[in-house]
Amino acid sequence: MAPEPEDELNEKNPKPLDEDDIVLLKTYGLGPYSASIKKAEKEIKDMAKKVNDLCGIKESDTGLAAPSQWDLVSDKQMMQEEQPLQVARCTKIINPNTEDAKYVINVKQIAKFVVGLGDRVSPTDIEEGMRVGVDRNKYQIQIPLPPKIDPSVTMMTVEEKPDVTYNDVGGCKEQIEKMREVVELPMLHPEKFVKLGIDPPKGVLCYGPPGTGKTLLARAVANRTDACFIRVIGSELVQKYVGEGARMVRELFQMARSKKACIVFFDEVDAIGGARFDDGVGGDNEVQRTMLEIVNQLDGFDARGNIKVLMATNRPDTLDPALLRPGRLDRKVEFGLPDLESRTQIFKIHTRTMNCERDIRFELLARLCPNSTGADIRSVCTEAGMFAIRARRKTVTEKDFLDAVNKVIKGYQKFSATPKYMVYN
Repeated sequence: MAPEPEDELNEKNPKPLDEDDIVLLKTYGLGPYSASIKKAEKEIKDMAKKVNDLCGIKESDTGLAAPSQWDLVSDKQMMQEEQPLQVARCTKIINPNTEDAKYVINVKQIAKFVVGLGDRVSPTDIEEGMRVGVDRNKYQIQIPLPPKIDPSVTMMTVEEKPDVTYNDVGGCKEQIEKMREVVELPMLHPEKFVKLGIDPPKGVLCYGPPGTGKTLLARAVANRTDACFIRVIGSELVQKYVGEGARMVRELFQMARSKKACIVFFDEVDAIGGARFDDGVGGDNEVQRTMLEIVNQLDGFDARGNIKVLMATNRPDTLDPALLRPGRLDRKVEFGLPDLESRTQIFKIHTRTMNCERDIRFELLARLCPNSTGADIRSVCTEAGMFAIRARRKTVTEKDFLDAVNKVIKGYQKFSATPKYMVYN
C-alpha cells in the first residue's frame, strides 16, 4: 500500500494549535497553514521592532535618517566635490526643439558662450532671456533660475490678511460698492463683462481728507480677496540713484504679472505722482522718471494682465493729468466727511469692543462732532476710555464721551487739517 502524501496526512492529523493560532483563526477565518504563516509574519514584525528599538531608530518628523545611520564623512566629501554654479543669462536658443539645440549664454563681466544642457535639465525648462546656473568648467546649463526681483520689492507683498472687514468701514457704503465693482466683480464674475463685450475698470483713485477711511477700505479689500495684495508707499519708490525708482516699479509689475490675480495699492501716491514741472535745477527729475514708469506700466505697450491698481491720496490736485486719465485710473472715488448717520455708525463700530454703559446716545454724540472724520471719532472713543481709567472705573459712561468730545473735537480744533484739505477735493 502506497504511503499517503505528507499534505494529506497533515490535513487529516493537523498539528495542535496554540492560543495565538486560535485567535488568528477566529479573526481572519483562516485555515491552519495560513494561521501559521500569519503567526510567523507577526513574530518577524515584532523582532524587527525590537531590533530597531535597540539600534535607536525612530520615526523622524523631519524625514531624516536616524543619527546611527548617518555617514557624515561621505556627505562632507560629496559637498566639497560639488562645485558652485555661476549665474548667467540665456540670450538665444540655436535650433530649438531639436536634439542638437545649443544655447547662447552671457556670463556677466566674463564673456558669451555657446553651450549645451547638463544632465539634470530638460530643453523645455529653458527659455530665451531667463537666468540660468552654469558650471565653471564647460559652462553647461545645470539649473533654471527664477527672475531677479529686488528683495525690497518682494517685501511689499502682504502675506497675512488684515483683520479689517467691510463692516469695520463705517459711513462709506457708496464707496465700498464702487470699489467692489472694480476689484471683486471682474475676479468673481468675469463672464458678465465678456457677454457685454467691455473691459472691466482697471484702476481706482481714492481721494479725500485725512482720516476718512481710504487706507482702511484698501485693507478690507485685501482681507476679502484671495488675490495677491502688494502695498506700496509712494515715498518707498523715491531712490537716491538715477533709474532705481523706475527699476523698482518695473520689477513690482513683473512680480504682479507672475501671479494669477494681483491688487497693487499705492498709498500716498502724491509723493511720486506729482504734476511734471521744470524747476531749473533738476531736483525732481528722478521722481518724475519713477512716475512716468508707473504711467507706462499702467497703460503702456505691454498688456497689464489681471492686475488691479488702487491709489490713495489726500491731494488729488497735485497729481499729473497723464496718471489720472481713463484707461489708467478709470474711477475716482471721493471719500468725503461722514454725515450724521455715518458718524453714528462709526461710533457704534468703535464702541463694539468697549465696555460701555447701556443706553448711550450715540446720535447725540454724533451731532456734537460736526465736520469730523472717522479718525477723529476713534480718538474720541479712546479718550473716553482714558477718562474712565483715570477715574478707576471699569465701564465708560456717557459723561466720559461728552468730556472726550470737548477735549478732542473742540480742544484740538486748531490742529485739524480737514478744512484745509476740503479745498483741494
